[in-house]
Amino acid sequence: MNSRRIYKSFLGAMLGGAVCLGTVTAADAADRVRWKMGSFFPSKLIQLGSLGKSLVGKVDGASGGTFKIQFTEPGALIPPKECFDAVSAGSVDACWSTPGYWYGRDPAFALFAAVPFGPPAGEYMAWYYYGGGQKMFEALYAPHGIHTVLCGVIAPEGSGWFRKEINTLADLKGLKMRFFGLGAKVMQKLGVSTQLIAGADIYPALERGTIDATEFSMPAIDLDLGFYQVAKHAYFPGWHQQSTLFDIMINKKKWDALSKQHKTILNMACGDNMREGLAEGEAIQGKALKELIKKGVKIHKWSPEILNALKAAWLEVVEEDRARSENFKKVWKSYSDFRAEYKVWSDLGYLK
Repeated sequence: MNSRRIYKSFLGAMLGGAVCLGTVTAADAADRVRWKMGSFFPSKLIQLGSLGKSLVGKVDGASGGTFKIQFTEPGALIPPKECFDAVSAGSVDACWSTPGYWYGRDPAFALFAAVPFGPPAGEYMAWYYYGGGQKMFEALYAPHGIHTVLCGVIAPEGSGWFRKEINTLADLKGLKMRFFGLGAKVMQKLGVSTQLIAGADIYPALERGTIDATEFSMPAIDLDLGFYQVAKHAYFPGWHQQSTLFDIMINKKKWDALSKQHKTILNMACGDNMREGLAEGEAIQGKALKELIKKGVKIHKWSPEILNALKAAWLEVVEEDRARSENFKKVWKSYSDFRAEYKVWSDLGYLK
């Protein structure tokens, strides 16, 4: 073979290789997923925000960089309260939140966030994954073009920070208090005027006297936000949130476009977030409570009289929401039936 033919053969091989490489590169690019995710909570907020930040790292690592989710701070991409509409419309790919914020759209959403006098995390998760909860939760979002993946759970919260000691039901009447979700409806029944204020705005509201009291989250988180500097009376147990669930809301078209592998990675990462949220939340409260006591906080437990009144008010809220929302009625029945069956096991299997 002369030199001219050798050169042509070599050039042909090189061009053929380049075509192959170009095809592989194009295929690789098609397999890459890049999402922008809004958030209701700042990334540095313990658990509430940090779990969302943790999720994106898990997805990136497990996918080898082929699936990246960009966590954007509240307000940087969209205002937090616009998460639902933005994900529904496809303006953002996803949003990190807790479904209790969508109570106004349908009261049933709140049953997948935190239930007054509800179950601890293990029982809550059992109903969700194996008692029919997941199917109903996904069906709630579906008409809005949203897919959801449950992606975090935290242990009990405190039930409130008060400027003054609360000894009787009469002490609650007329108070202005920041409160979340279904628990707010209960407090209103007892004469408390409730407002839903974002975490970053609670301390200034307490300091200015715009509100007299607040609940937000568990001791470690509340310590970080500094409520103890203004309100010295902390009350327990967190009857309104014995456990709290978080989810990643995803535009349905974006979810459907994911490969089976990427869907599996996201589901597994969220499953690990459930483990992280519960374990971390349980681990950090003891130290936080010691620190709060050291700072002069007085720890109180609600009297049986007040707890009984709160529970009675909660049952009134249930009946009202059952009457106005078919979805709430359906979900509440599933949840209640599961809890009744589970109680047989919990009474036998667990120490009280």
